Amino acid sequence: MDGIQVAPGIGFPDTSDGRTYVAGAVIAAPDGRIFAQRRSPHRKVFPHCWDIVGGHVEKGETMLEGLAREVAEETGWRLTEVLSELYRVDWDPGDGVTRREVDYLVRVEGDLSAPQLEKDKHTEFMWVDEPLLPKLRDARDPGDYFITDIVRLGLEAARKL
Repeated sequence: MDGIQVAPGIGFPDTSDGRTYVAGAVIAAPDGRIFAQRRSPHRKVFPHCWDIVGGHVEKGETMLEGLAREVAEETGWRLTEVLSELYRVDWDPGDGVTRREVDYLVRVEGDLSAPQLEKDKHTEFMWVDEPLLPKLRDARDPGDYFITDIVRLGLEAARKL
């Protein structure tokens, strides 16, 4: 896509293979902190939990197109760089549809102090560093610290840049 730099060696899955894909953006600020947003309490999946930016790749979209669209829709920012792939996981929220999620460490441009959250989907945001990681756990089961783990991977990768 025009204007988005992709680091060497990053491969994007073929999203036309019939699977359901989720693009995850682990957004890094210049100081290395990672963006997190809280899902609204009425959300069907992971209500009132902290999350990264991301969502389903739409039919006909590439992973990169879906990633850029989700960043714009959920924050109002523009995706500028894909720095690394952090994590791949297949998961099912209980509806019988397995999602293949791929999470990427990214940079964006825009006013990082004022994301334009989707009012019906997210209620608040924070920029996370290591001391704030435990705050992402909410009331989740200790076996379900997925977002904490993804943000930790993002913090570690951003430190190496």
